[in-house]
Amino acid sequence: MSQSLVIVESPAKAKTISKFLGKNYKVKASMGHIRDLPKSQIGVDVDNNYQPKYITIRGKGKLIDELKKEAKKSDNIYLATDPDREGEAISWHLSNILNIDVDRECRIEFHEITKNAIKDAIKNPRKINKSLVEAQQARRILDRLVGYKISPILWKKVKWGLSAGRVQSVAVRLICDREREIREFVPKEYWSLTARFKTGHKILESKFYGRDKEKINLESKEQVDAIIEELSGGTFIVIDIKRQEKKKNPLPPFITSTLQQDAYKKLNFSTKKTMSIAQQLYEGIDLKKEGTVGLITYMRTDSVRVSEEAQNAALSLIKDKFGEEYLPRQKRSYKSKKNIQDAHEAIRPTSVFREPDEIKDSLTNDQYKLYKLIWSRFIASQMAEALYDTVSIDIKCGEYIFKSSGSTIKFSGFMAVYDIDDEEENKLPDLNVGEVLNLKELEPKQHFTQPPARYTEATLVKALEENGIGRPSTYAPIISTIIERGYIVREKKTLAPTELGEVVTELLKEYFKDIVDVEFTAEMEEKLDEIEENKEDWVKVVDNFYKPLEKLIKAAEEKIDKITIEEQVETTDVLCEKCGRNMVIKKGRFGKFLACPGYPECKNAKPLVEELDVPCPKCGGKIVLRKTKKGRTFYGCSNYPECNFVSWDKPTGEKCPECGDILVERSIKGGKEYKCVNDECGYKKKENKH
Repeated sequence: MSQSLVIVESPAKAKTISKFLGKNYKVKASMGHIRDLPKSQIGVDVDNNYQPKYITIRGKGKLIDELKKEAKKSDNIYLATDPDREGEAISWHLSNILNIDVDRECRIEFHEITKNAIKDAIKNPRKINKSLVEAQQARRILDRLVGYKISPILWKKVKWGLSAGRVQSVAVRLICDREREIREFVPKEYWSLTARFKTGHKILESKFYGRDKEKINLESKEQVDAIIEELSGGTFIVIDIKRQEKKKNPLPPFITSTLQQDAYKKLNFSTKKTMSIAQQLYEGIDLKKEGTVGLITYMRTDSVRVSEEAQNAALSLIKDKFGEEYLPRQKRSYKSKKNIQDAHEAIRPTSVFREPDEIKDSLTNDQYKLYKLIWSRFIASQMAEALYDTVSIDIKCGEYIFKSSGSTIKFSGFMAVYDIDDEEENKLPDLNVGEVLNLKELEPKQHFTQPPARYTEATLVKALEENGIGRPSTYAPIISTIIERGYIVREKKTLAPTELGEVVTELLKEYFKDIVDVEFTAEMEEKLDEIEENKEDWVKVVDNFYKPLEKLIKAAEEKIDKITIEEQVETTDVLCEKCGRNMVIKKGRFGKFLACPGYPECKNAKPLVEELDVPCPKCGGKIVLRKTKKGRTFYGCSNYPECNFVSWDKPTGEKCPECGDILVERSIKGGKEYKCVNDECGYKKKENKH
């Protein structure tokens, strides 16, 4: 019997695949890359067509010997690394080390780790795709040239140990530019006017609109007071009621960027955590009833395409579980964005019949949450639309118009599986045209326009994708890298630039404009795509990038003066328990913390406890902001452990008007929500942004 060797990247993947193949297959893991450019030197011969100098990664010698030994014993060798550029490059390096002929069909590719997918891949090996390898090699060389040519300038002129990344620098610029917009923002005053009417047992809220079809923007107190004066003693009459049916279509199945965004918003997962857990679900989970199997398709993709087999399975499950009325009138298809590779399907469960709750006992809590999110989104994407009954009411007093709008769900459709954040019911009382309403109060309210919000991980990923910066496999590493380098910090759930990040960005903008230019970087991504499609020569692409850069580097070395960054510290009244000095507030990778100013003699540091001007509802102590070990914010009592009050939502200090317990505040789409901590009470009040 012939012996076959299958090489994958990780032991988890090897373990899953080996269970699908017979005893004549040996599955080994390369543990990721086996060769790379050297760390001690640039490793690119710029005078010889940018030829890379690859070396064996330190510590991989013994593993390579084992792979060579197994290869000699094997009649067939299959390279089964991930189905993307990086995976292709790893296979190419393996083929070089194992002396596999370039024309040999040794590369197998699969987008889900299931028995059928693996066996089909074994039956259909192909040659290593040279264009894919060259696209990855070009990216690696471009990044190396930027990093090893510009970073030494930053060491000399700014601070030792800094580094400049080709794509990461653009991400930092986006965050810095947003911070500048926030600082330079000038708030503008505006007002709202709400009429509240008593209708039976309900209160109807109606917003001031203007005169008939003329919208009036309320800009001052004087303007509002004048309108209230005109309305005084007037009669409010319902002049128009419009009832319509509104359809809401499901969202497409996840791609990498939308998975990262939704996992951040719904599960509070960082991009890095999302991709780590998705990798586990892809590579295989040991299920109690069927053994180890991959639960989702490949998680680095920018395509919303779905196989017909998976779609038919989803429709079958929907019909059996929810009923025929939940099936769409015709099969759903979604269009992917332009300029994508479309090499993989969307992220979906490998079998829709593995329902999350049925396999929950085989998953960790985080694996279950992410799998349920992916499963629900995919099933919803194949379901019928949701239907709403919408009502809009126009109310007139004198020459002024007030408007109310509401909606109720008529048919849940896909929302039976997947919740849409911005869709909530708001049922209006039954009224008739010509009905005179009983005015309870007119509430004028002053507002000010708000600056643009800082980026969160989710909105930064969205911005990178929209601007064509990076690709599915790079979003999470980009964010991790710029945090680790100290260019940005997490503040609560937002990303803020450090002074270092702003200084380096300004320097790069002045002397290396293209490096931090969004459009230039997006064009470079397109060039890499064209190399992959065999439309561009990789040497030419690198040369066109490097020749201008080389001139800029020489000019920058001469022109840039030494930049000193004074670390801004804020002295507190907290005494260091080790040496008695007043501790100072510093910024680190994970936000602000307290540190002793006597460093390095005294290295004492501790978390910064932020106090709210709100008394604890249990004991009257101070409410303080704390963080879990995983960085999630919560609110607790300063008298802990004597007092065990805790809340995920921010206490407001106000009491519930219905039961007298405390109100907490949380952000929701479109504004804020205030709710009672007493679940049995259920009081909620929304405050919308205007």
